[in-house]
Amino acid sequence: MESLGGSLKKKAAELHYRAEVMIAGEQLRLRLHDGKLIKDRRYHLRTYPNCFVAKELTDWLIDHKEAPDRETGIRLMQKLMDHYIIHHVCDEHSDYKDAKLLYRFRKDDGTFPLNKDVKVFVRGQSLYEKLVGAEGSILKVREENSVKYQRTFLGCEMVDWLVQEGEAESRKEAVELGQALLEHGIIQHVSNRHHFFDGDLLYQFWINFRRRRRLTELLNENSSRTLSESPDSPFCLRKLNPDPGNTSFLSVQPNKEIKIVSAVRRSSITSLAGNSNPYFSVTPTLVFPPVAECNPKSVLKRPVTNEELLSPGAPYVKKTLTIVGDAVGWGFVVRGGRPCHIQAVDPGGPAAAAGMKVCQFVFSVNGMYVLHLDYQTISSLIMTGPRTLVMEVMEAVE
Repeated sequence: MESLGGSLKKKAAELHYRAEVMIAGEQLRLRLHDGKLIKDRRYHLRTYPNCFVAKELTDWLIDHKEAPDRETGIRLMQKLMDHYIIHHVCDEHSDYKDAKLLYRFRKDDGTFPLNKDVKVFVRGQSLYEKLVGAEGSILKVREENSVKYQRTFLGCEMVDWLVQEGEAESRKEAVELGQALLEHGIIQHVSNRHHFFDGDLLYQFWINFRRRRRLTELLNENSSRTLSESPDSPFCLRKLNPDPGNTSFLSVQPNKEIKIVSAVRRSSITSLAGNSNPYFSVTPTLVFPPVAECNPKSVLKRPVTNEELLSPGAPYVKKTLTIVGDAVGWGFVVRGGRPCHIQAVDPGGPAAAAGMKVCQFVFSVNGMYVLHLDYQTISSLIMTGPRTLVMEVMEAVE
């Protein structure tokens, strides 16, 4: 079986980073539209649609605790310029200036370059979403050499699926598509040793398209994988190597422990290089493939059954929470099964604002009774449902 060469690994890592930049940029664009920072603006008797003022954006980043200082904010936006995500409205400036200048996301004016690499990325994202939403998906947690991996599939399974779903006309075409996805850093062999083949080798999606990105990840370009991800949760919390703080919340890392991290605004943009960083140490610990992941330790002090929750006089109260998701999710993690519980809550996110707390049990999702379901099924129900989420939870009476 052919091994994966060093030059191909390097190219895949570079294209993987490019994909992460595009995802992070798109998530920021949606947030800025949501906050009305992007709008039509008039300058010198001319109207420029869907643009923002650079100085105002830098202010916004700092005011929302998304960047610790103006220098970091400028560096972050320059990354987006370097990768053709944003540009000056008249293309008179090739760099990002912290001034009263108008810039625009290329997706908002149709100038985003749709080259071959971008088309492969878009195709990979489409396939990922289709697989994640499919009943009986081939994407599963699998173990190889005593290590568990998320979002994995066998090469032959992917080829079968691509042909069956009409994504490829033949097995040969399906293999070529799989190889293109691997070469562009979208999928990888779990130990990063082999190219894509129609066989029983184990692969995984290297990119989790649903994960919330921190723009500070873009400052770590030399890393082929900027962050590890908590197991298949679309609203995971991404805090690693915390510094102590006055306020804290629970965040799960892949070492089967619960870590206390300082509470900061959700989707914060902070400097990876500065000492003021509340999310990461100067050198993140989880920065290279393959990434071994495992289920974190439960926050529950003891197991609780459905019978205990529903028994007459049980010390639990039912609460109804209405959570309006923002551009990057709802801000909580569900774990367990029959019943599922809230494993972690982002203190600055929509869920926390609605009254969600750790250790609550999930009773219903959008009117559907879910005490008998596992967390993967509940996560899928939430992701495929409306942006406004209505959940009933059971909370212990203190």
